[in-house]
Amino acid sequence: GKIKCIIIDPPYNTGNDSFIYPDSFKESKEDYQKRIGEKDEEGYLLKEGLFRKNSKESGHYHSNWLSMMYPRLFLSKNLLSDEGLIFIHIDDNEVHNLRLLMNEIFGEENFISQFIWKSRQNKDNRNITGASIDHEYVICYGKRIKGSERKTEQYKNPDNDRRGPWVSGNMVGLLPQEQRPNCHYDLVDPESGINYGKPKLGWRYDQNTMSRLIEEKRILWPAESSGRPRRKVFLNELSDRYTGFSSIIGEKLFTRNGTAEIDELFGFKAFEFPKPSDLIKELISQSVEDGDIVLDFFCGSGTTAHAVLKWNVEHPEEQVKYLLVQLPEKINENSESFKKGFKTIADLCKERIVLVIESIKTKSKSTPKFFENTNIDLGFKVFKLSPSNFKIWRGSEVTDENLELNLESFTDPVKPESLTENMLYELILKSGYSLTDKIERNDSFYSVNDGELIVALNEMSQAVLSKIISSRPKKVITLDKLFAGNDQLKTNTVLQMLDAEIDFKTI
Repeated sequence: GKIKCIIIDPPYNTGNDSFIYPDSFKESKEDYQKRIGEKDEEGYLLKEGLFRKNSKESGHYHSNWLSMMYPRLFLSKNLLSDEGLIFIHIDDNEVHNLRLLMNEIFGEENFISQFIWKSRQNKDNRNITGASIDHEYVICYGKRIKGSERKTEQYKNPDNDRRGPWVSGNMVGLLPQEQRPNCHYDLVDPESGINYGKPKLGWRYDQNTMSRLIEEKRILWPAESSGRPRRKVFLNELSDRYTGFSSIIGEKLFTRNGTAEIDELFGFKAFEFPKPSDLIKELISQSVEDGDIVLDFFCGSGTTAHAVLKWNVEHPEEQVKYLLVQLPEKINENSESFKKGFKTIADLCKERIVLVIESIKTKSKSTPKFFENTNIDLGFKVFKLSPSNFKIWRGSEVTDENLELNLESFTDPVKPESLTENMLYELILKSGYSLTDKIERNDSFYSVNDGELIVALNEMSQAVLSKIISSRPKKVITLDKLFAGNDQLKTNTVLQMLDAEIDFKTI
C-alpha cells in the first residue's frame, strides 16, 4: 500500500447511529427483491435509503456494526504501507469488539496502544448509572509510532561545558539488592569526600560504569549528603530525537473545542461532536514525513483535512497529502446545516475545506513571509463514484429478437450523458494511473504523467496522429468513433503505433 496514516472516526454504535449494512437475517423474498433493485447494472448502490438505524433492541446489534466495519478495515490493511499506522476513534460500546476485529485483520502483534482521550471537559450530570463517562479511545495498530519530539529548549549549559547543552538525569536504580547486588554501594564524591550512601533500590550503574562517569566529570554532586547525585545528559549525544509518546492524548482538547472550531468557520452550528483538528494533528505527527498520504474513509465534516492543512502550514519541510472518503449520507432536515443548503455530509465537508483554505490565505496576507520557502498546496479535487461512462454488453440479456437493436446501440459505446472529463478520469484509473497524476491538455488530446499515457477523446486525424507519436508515449487510448468510418486512417494509426512500439487501444 501507499498510505502512511489512516485515521477514522466510525459510528460508535451507540444505538442511535445509522450506517449501511445490507445483510438482513429476517428478510422476505419480496423485501430481498426490492433491495437488489437498489443497485445499478454494475452493482453500485443507488439509493441513500440503505442507511439504517442500528437499534440496541436488535438481536444483531453488535453483528451489524462488525459486519459494516470488517470489509472496510480489511481493505484498509491492503492500503497501508509497511510502515503505516491506523488510528480508530471509538468508545466503550464497541472498543472490546473492535480490538478483537483488529487483532484478526492486522495481527495482535501489531497492536501499539489504546490511547485515552479526555473528550469531556465537565462532568455529565445526565448519566443514568452515576458514572460520568468523560473519555474516548483511539486504537492504534502498526509497527511503531515516532514518539514525542524531545524538548531541546530544556537543554542548557550554565557551566560552559565544552560538550554543549545538557540536562540532569536521575541515577537511582530500579531493582532491590537481591536482584542487582552490583549496583548497591556507597557513592562518594572523590573531591569533597561526601558520602551519599545508597538508595533503597541502589544506583542505575555498577561501580565500574560509575567510576568512568566520575572520571569524565558527568556527575553533579549536591552540597549535602542528603542530596542525590545526578548525571549530565548531553544533547549532542542523544541517539534519537524522540522520547515516549503518552497513552493519554489531546491534553486540554475537548469535544467542545472541535465544536467551537467548526462553528467559527461556518458561523453557525454546522456539525455535532466533531473532533478538534489539533487532536487529529497530534495523531498525524506520529507517522508522517514529507510526501506521505493521510486517509480518512469516515471523513464526516472533514476534520482530518483541516488537521493536514494546519500541519502543512506549521511544517513547510513536511508537506502531507490527504485523501477523504464519505458516503452520501443525508443531513438531518431539521438541522441548521440543511437549512443553509447543505444536503449531505459530503457537501458540508467540501465547504469546510474551502473555508479552511480561505482562512489560511487570509492569514498569509497579514503575516509577512508566511509562504516563504514553502511549497504548500492549497488545492483539492473532488470525485464522485458513479456508473461507467461506457455501455456494458450484457450477453445474457440478448435474444434473437433484440440482437440487431443491441448491436446498433453499441455502434457508439459511449453513454449519451457522458462528459469528456469523466471519461478521461475513468480511462486513467482503468489504465493503472492515479487521480493525482499530472494531466496536461493539448489541442486534441490529453497527456498523463508527463506523456506516459495519451488519451484522445475529441478528434483523430493524420496530423493528430503524427503529434501523438512524436510525443513517444507508452500507451494511447482513443474512441473508435473518432475515425468516423475512415478505415484507412484507422489502419495507418494501428501500423504506426506498432512501429513506434506504442500500446494502442480503441473503445
